[in-house]
Amino acid sequence: MTVDEGRRITITAIAREAGVSVPTVSRVLNGRSDVAPQTRERVEELLRRHGYRRRAARPRVSASLIDLVFNDLDSPWAVEIIRGVEDVAHAAGVGTVVSAIHRRTASTRQWLQNLRTRATDGVVLVASDLAPPVHAELRRLNVPMVLVDPAGVPTLDIPTIGATNWTGGLRATEHLLSLGHERIGFIAGNPQMLCSRARLDGYRAALEAAGVPMHDELIQPGDFYHESGLEGTKALLSLDNPPTAIFASSDQMAFGAYEAVRQRGLRVPDDVSVVGFDDLPEARWSSPPLTTIRQPLAEMGLLAARTVLRLAQGEAVETPRVELATDLVVRDSTKAR
Repeated sequence: MTVDEGRRITITAIAREAGVSVPTVSRVLNGRSDVAPQTRERVEELLRRHGYRRRAARPRVSASLIDLVFNDLDSPWAVEIIRGVEDVAHAAGVGTVVSAIHRRTASTRQWLQNLRTRATDGVVLVASDLAPPVHAELRRLNVPMVLVDPAGVPTLDIPTIGATNWTGGLRATEHLLSLGHERIGFIAGNPQMLCSRARLDGYRAALEAAGVPMHDELIQPGDFYHESGLEGTKALLSLDNPPTAIFASSDQMAFGAYEAVRQRGLRVPDDVSVVGFDDLPEARWSSPPLTTIRQPLAEMGLLAARTVLRLAQGEAVETPRVELATDLVVRDSTKAR
């Protein structure tokens, strides 16, 4: 290879050939210690083979950034994920860029354009189905990615972090059954989300195991937000034979259920028991304090950040699919029938 050819080789080309991100190559060039030994050796060998020469006039420094991408940021649920990612990023000396794409093609396109202008270490996508064009572009840029609570079935080469949603749905329903409730209403989450379907399947499994008939009229659509919990509960309480208990697929919908119960002149839990899902901080402050399924949102963000930083350093991920345990937290919104 001639000197001129060596000067034309780019960090991006080296990263692509090494199978790592651009920031990883930059860290090797800058003598950073946070690169796996085997990865460092592979990158250095490619730099020598191609005769790469740094340009003194434009030194490149690793950006040390994690891109954290949500569809929406108008939920306490998102704040908990951010808290977990930030804890890891702060400890590692890495910055965090938080974006919301609002399920819009134009917003996604703008985010990708912004991503091209900064050397991010990796991307954590939350509640996303990772459209093929986005996946392809991130692969082209050699940017590591991790999905938290994926909407659809992710490809096998992308690590995912989730929670045991089916088990959570089962335990919430079993708790209400143990209190003598048999007419148990269910308010579903976004039907496009895997976690929503898993919680509904857990609810159905608990009823079937207990020999309790399942009625379609007791299942109401929702989207995880307060308003859908309110409207779903109004519909349930308007039935000729309304439920004595309601399992809402999110805490926010459970708070909407509280409001609907009060509007009918009824009380939680004296007239209607309510169970949520998430265990947001507000759950313990509500009146009455909410019985709910705790999913470890902050821990999910923490593990996602650790995983994407490991990938950025060229390390392998032994377990591409991780589900963290959910737990039933019994407070004052449920009682025996």
